[in-house]
Amino acid sequence: MRYFKALLLTEGAHGMVSQVEGLAKALKLDFNHCFVNLKKPWRYFPINLVPVSKSVIDGKIPDQIENQILISCGKNSIISSLFLKRNNKNLFNIHIQNPKVNFSNFDLIVAPEHDQIKGSNVLSTFGALHYITKQEIDNSSNFFSKYNLSEKDKIVSLILGGPNRYYDFNEIDLGNIFLSIRDHFLNKGFKLILVRSRRTPDNIIDFAKKFFLNSAVIIDFVSKEFYLSALKLSKTIIVTCDSTSMVSECAITQKPIFVAKMKAKRRNNRFEYFLNSFREKGIIKFLGENTDNWSYPELDETKRIARIIKERLN
Repeated sequence: MRYFKALLLTEGAHGMVSQVEGLAKALKLDFNHCFVNLKKPWRYFPINLVPVSKSVIDGKIPDQIENQILISCGKNSIISSLFLKRNNKNLFNIHIQNPKVNFSNFDLIVAPEHDQIKGSNVLSTFGALHYITKQEIDNSSNFFSKYNLSEKDKIVSLILGGPNRYYDFNEIDLGNIFLSIRDHFLNKGFKLILVRSRRTPDNIIDFAKKFFLNSAVIIDFVSKEFYLSALKLSKTIIVTCDSTSMVSECAITQKPIFVAKMKAKRRNNRFEYFLNSFREKGIIKFLGENTDNWSYPELDETKRIARIIKERLN
């Protein structure tokens, strides 16, 4: 592929960062990442009603850019992408997720199947793109050696997300999840690693420490190194149901994944479609179902999509 540079645009949420940086790395692009939002009150408007103007953008973006590829993700990056495309005609702009504006505004749209959109410039993915690679996991160091844990141990890792529009992430829901982990894993000889994300509330980490006492290794700070190490050491992985990105990241391991469901504040058809499709493919089960071991083919949608985009860029 010819040499390109990329500008990445997101509002900074982990799932969005993981998707744009994952795609840029799979394309082997040098990139700059700008964090952008929309000023009030525009961020609360439907995106198709927001004017394509620099005056509504909250964040620093250039007027003219030497970057040849732009990759954006999330609603609040769309106006920035459209503004830059308008002022840089040779810019090849890619948007990840359903932009909910006319698809012709983008050279390519990369959207998960659960967004259920189609178009001549739409590439569909099974699950979310992300920046975790199998090689990264395989090459990661054992950061848990100081806790006397190794790949010889029978380890289950719990990957915690955090509150969003659909889940409160309260102590009642997490208490039920912790009880299920104790009954189905700790009482059957597993050792537990708990890894938090940026969105995980501190009170939930404190609650976990009180619940598990000395029966779990709890990483109470955000660390990609510990996250990769946990994925490498685990025989089984448990992920909370609030993030399609985290489930997709864990699926690159080909290890059994249990999704820990919580009571939803409101129905999310996209989440349900995503979880059901992953369950039908034999990638996930729901926490509480039988713990028999299973595996599935490697799922690396980021690499697959990057191959298609390289062909188009050439």
